[in-house]
Amino acid sequence: MREHVELPPHRFAGLLAPAVDRAFIAGMLAGRDGGGAELSSRYGGPAATGFLVEFRTRLAVPGGTVGGPGFAAVTRYRDPAACQRALDKQVAYGMLQRVPDGGCCATERGLAFLRELSGVHAEVTEELWAGHDDRVERLVTALGRVLAYAVRLADGDRPGAFTTMAPPYEPDGTPPGVLLLNRLGTMRYHRADAHAAAWTAAGHTAASVVELPAGPERRAIELETDRRAAGPYTVLTAEERLAVLADLAALPG
Repeated sequence: MREHVELPPHRFAGLLAPAVDRAFIAGMLAGRDGGGAELSSRYGGPAATGFLVEFRTRLAVPGGTVGGPGFAAVTRYRDPAACQRALDKQVAYGMLQRVPDGGCCATERGLAFLRELSGVHAEVTEELWAGHDDRVERLVTALGRVLAYAVRLADGDRPGAFTTMAPPYEPDGTPPGVLLLNRLGTMRYHRADAHAAAWTAAGHTAASVVELPAGPERRAIELETDRRAAGPYTVLTAEERLAVLADLAALPG
């Protein structure tokens, strides 16, 4: 007989974050090294494609737009003026165009880049996670449930990183590895918003929290982040949460 599993959502949120980061970063680095860098260079290099890569799951949506407040939320730890200059460059390269509220959408050339990028991610994730098809499928299913619930919980929220990027664009036929990569990435934005809410409540700014040393105050902010990030994970049972952690830990990368 199996022992009862105790893994409450807030505890799971804290354990999940580094596992999600590891798998997502491995997939994105594989994409860069497995053809993404060459693809980017054909379109003008990072100066032309940087925000397309970052906002790919929103800008690839037909008619998809990243609004000004959402852009600011996603880039909250970066210098706003520098971000606007970088955006101007990508507009000048013909990859993005501005929208009235200060955000952006992809041009036809930008959309062509995103279609090619999705193909690169399909190839590299298939290779990176080869032999783990069942594990990838389980994670895709579990994270799909979590994301759907997170979107419902966020309905009506003011623009944040998560509401800007969710749900990820998943056209018919999207390979499992790409689904997993993009669902992992989108859930990272959910935690990013929870973290921002936690440090704001503690009286910090994006600049000051980056400089905050390890210690009781930072630990308290992390625990509050876990609490605020926990809501979507209530859709999973404790056993399913353990299975997600085990599957992520077993993925190569």
